[in-house]
Amino acid sequence: MSNEEKLKILQSEVLSQNWGKLTKYTLNYRRRDGAWQQQTREVYDRGHGAVCLLHNPETECVLLTSQFRLPVWLVDGTESFIEAPAGLLEGAHPEERMRSELMEETGFEVSELEHLYDLQMSPGSVTEFLSFFRGHYLDGHKKGEGGGAEHEGEDIEVLHIPLTEALEMIGDGRIRDAKTVILLQDLALSKTLATSDTK
Repeated sequence: MSNEEKLKILQSEVLSQNWGKLTKYTLNYRRRDGAWQQQTREVYDRGHGAVCLLHNPETECVLLTSQFRLPVWLVDGTESFIEAPAGLLEGAHPEERMRSELMEETGFEVSELEHLYDLQMSPGSVTEFLSFFRGHYLDGHKKGEGGGAEHEGEDIEVLHIPLTEALEMIGDGRIRDAKTVILLQDLALSKTLATSDTK
């Protein structure tokens, strides 16, 4: 079945175009039983992004950041939100962009990053996908101050947290950023599988 036989856009209206673009769509969607149904959806497009978890094999710590996030504060008053370094691509290649974000936010420069996967983060309303990366860091890799870009309103604290503690922080709610939870659990799983393979 072609796209036109499955979905027809009847109307689109840009509701807002500031930091991102919010568009209201009216469409006809063919349901699985063959019947057409008219639907209205709002879609937010702010571009795509990249996120990375760095792990120190010598200390077994992970490199995370903490910063103010207005949407989180509006929900429950949380003043500082813990997450893995991330940023919008803004036309750059994901790995290239991730390296610059790591330097800007944490001050760490790493030689190799492993691309894990690309995931849709909120498919019901946001077009964004994130490219997920993982890498290793050592104390000697610190080349800058980090802390984010002040002109962008960033005031970022850099955290070195033992992986075991970070996993506990997921359970007790101190870490609740979805992309960060995915990366932490992925790292823990990869370490468990590597240990099993050596037995």
